[in-house]
Amino acid sequence: MLVWQLTETQLRASSGIGAATAVLFSKLGASLALTGRQEANLAKVADECSKNTQEKPLLLCADVGKEDDVKRIVDQTIAHFGKLHILVNNAGVLEMGSIENTSLEQFDRVHNINVRAIYQLTMLCTPHLVATQGNIVNVSSVNGIRSFAGVLAYNMSKASLDQFTRCVALELAPKQVRCNSVNPGVITTGLQLRGGLSQEAFAAFLERSKETHALGRPGEADEVARSIAFLASDDASYITGTCLPVDGGRHAMCPR
Repeated sequence: MLVWQLTETQLRASSGIGAATAVLFSKLGASLALTGRQEANLAKVADECSKNTQEKPLLLCADVGKEDDVKRIVDQTIAHFGKLHILVNNAGVLEMGSIENTSLEQFDRVHNINVRAIYQLTMLCTPHLVATQGNIVNVSSVNGIRSFAGVLAYNMSKASLDQFTRCVALELAPKQVRCNSVNPGVITTGLQLRGGLSQEAFAAFLERSKETHALGRPGEADEVARSIAFLASDDASYITGTCLPVDGGRHAMCPR
């Protein structure tokens, strides 16, 4: 067993923070089960991981918004590895909109992926994590800590995920299973593009991030990945129920 205890690890990892985390975990000696909707993207990430270890990741092409897919992810991971030490919940979507123009369909889409799917996956993984005294790391957002206009459904989903993190941490602490989250600020992964911003608006958004983040820049996916690896490791053995801002100080700022 490695000091990091990164043995059997389950990640949603076809792009962005998930992909960066998978590659980092492979360097640390993790055995990986990677899941995502895009098979081609998963294969690319797996190729990067394979450069760091002789063991190829288990690839599970699935949609975590579908209950049967979530169950299959867990069943196939346990069938392959026999156990699970770490669950990284990285699934997330963003919808732009306010209370005036966010439809119920948009609200449901965001919450089905950002909250409901994570609830189901964690629920199914919990017995296996209890058996190994493993841990959970959720990928939340600074939007769960602070309020921002124009992304209402997303803000609500991430606040819910932070409460989920704290509650699960308390419920599983007697069984020595830890649960934490990372709360990134603006990261250059293109999430906002997928949420509806144009290329021009996204470029302006990144430029504006130099002012809205105390460190004067947006973050990179590998910076979040290193924080996830820390929380998943024995170096964080006395940390649970924590929502860790990885946001260049944005959570500490306010208008003036």
